[in-house]
Amino acid sequence: MRHGFKGRRFARSISHRKSMFANLAVSLLEHEQIVTTLPKAKDLRPIVEKLVTLGKRGDLHARRQVIAQIGNEGVVKRLFETIAPRYATRNGGYLRIMKAGFRHGDNAAMAVIEFVDRDTDAKGAADRARLEAEGTEADAAAA
Repeated sequence: MRHGFKGRRFARSISHRKSMFANLAVSLLEHEQIVTTLPKAKDLRPIVEKLVTLGKRGDLHARRQVIAQIGNEGVVKRLFETIAPRYATRNGGYLRIMKAGFRHGDNAAMAVIEFVDRDTDAKGAADRARLEAEGTEADAAAA
């Protein structure tokens, strides 16, 4: 019996599940919108909302707690400097989940999870910057 164990297991061990949600949280904080399965999105929402609440607190202890949970200092800096001030007057409800049909291969229910007042330019910005940097390096090498 699983009395007292809330949350889904996703057929993963505890450590794998913890790292999966840390990776999903990093992607969501970086791009402000991701597509994942509906159960993962539903379980990810409270995790990221707690991280945003810690970001709104803004002190050193909160920053260390977020780093301990997701492990990416660049994303933590973005959370504390960009995302948390955007929601300073909001008392929760930072994310929305929208159903996005079913995946073609296994018919899994898909969902889009995004920040409510998201920056539309943030999605893919890191990838565009990386591609531009690679393009300038290739141009410099060719010259």
